[in-house]
Amino acid sequence: MSEQNVLTLWSDNLVNKDSVKILRTTCKNLAIPLNANGAEQIKMLVDTFLSRDDGVGLAAPQIGILKRIIVFRSRDFEKKEWSKQPEDYDILINPKITQQRGDLVTALEGCLSCPDVQIEVARFPEIKVRAYDAKGNKISKRYTDYVARIVQHEMDHLDGKLILDHSGVVYYPKAKQAFFDNLFRPEE
Repeated sequence: MSEQNVLTLWSDNLVNKDSVKILRTTCKNLAIPLNANGAEQIKMLVDTFLSRDDGVGLAAPQIGILKRIIVFRSRDFEKKEWSKQPEDYDILINPKITQQRGDLVTALEGCLSCPDVQIEVARFPEIKVRAYDAKGNKISKRYTDYVARIVQHEMDHLDGKLILDHSGVVYYPKAKQAFFDNLFRPEE
């Protein structure tokens, strides 16, 4: 397996400036048809995602790959343990949202790259996405409810956008209040 570390904006009450730069970068499309390098980048992302049990999705920039690739769980959310079989997750390459439906729904979101924080984020409850699959075939998929939220969250990463960029209420542990107050309070 070719697992990578997930980049975080901060750790041990210190901002990770190198990670911030990568996570704030807009990603480039992955070349289609896929070449050996593209296939390896997809494999690294999937291997890293499958090696973890603390997230429902992962975007390529979170492991330092500045390409438009995401992977996410697509079913069986009621199960803590899941099979991690290919039919249980989706891989989208160069995804584009082609349709958004419904009134925005606000819910708490966390992020592997923003540890210890949850933020209220408003997302569309139904989206249609055009992308390529892991073999480089064109696909069009419709996602609803929780899966639509996951896809929108992961796609934000491809544009250098994080949950911190949404205007919802921020929740964090009281034990880390001084760090987060300093981080989120504008310079005076």
